[in-house]
Amino acid sequence: MSVVFLDGPTVQDFVNDSRAFSQCVDEHFNKLDADGDGVLSRTELQIRSHGSMISSREYELQSEEEIGKLYDVLFEKFDTDQNGAIDREEFKSLMKEIMIAKARGIGNSPVSIILQDDSLLMKAVEHKRSLA
Repeated sequence: MSVVFLDGPTVQDFVNDSRAFSQCVDEHFNKLDADGDGVLSRTELQIRSHGSMISSREYELQSEEEIGKLYDVLFEKFDTDQNGAIDREEFKSLMKEIMIAKARGIGNSPVSIILQDDSLLMKAVEHKRSLA
C-alpha cells in the first residue's frame, strides 16, 4: 500500500489512454479468471474480486443477500450478451464506468489516499508519473 495524491483528471486521463488502460484492465481480468476460460463467472467474481471491486472490509459489512444483489446488478448491466458470464470487453466496460465515476467523485482537487499497489487507481497515478 502507498499514500498518494490523486485527482479526478489523473484518473480520467488514464482511462482515456486506451492502450494503457486496456493493458491494466487485461491484467486484472487475467487475475480474476481463475479457470482461464476467458470469461468471469459470478463465482469467480465473488471469490476473487474482494480486493478489486469491493474492498474486503466492505465485503465483511454486507450480508450475503446484499452482495448477491450487487452481483445481480453487475450482471444485469454488464453481461450484455446475457450468457451468465462477463467477457473481457464487458469487464473493460465495467471498469471504465467505475473509474470514471471515481474520477467524478474525487473531483479536480488532489486528495491524499491510500491505495493498493496493484489497484487501477494506483495505475492511474503511475501513468501520470510516466508522462511527466
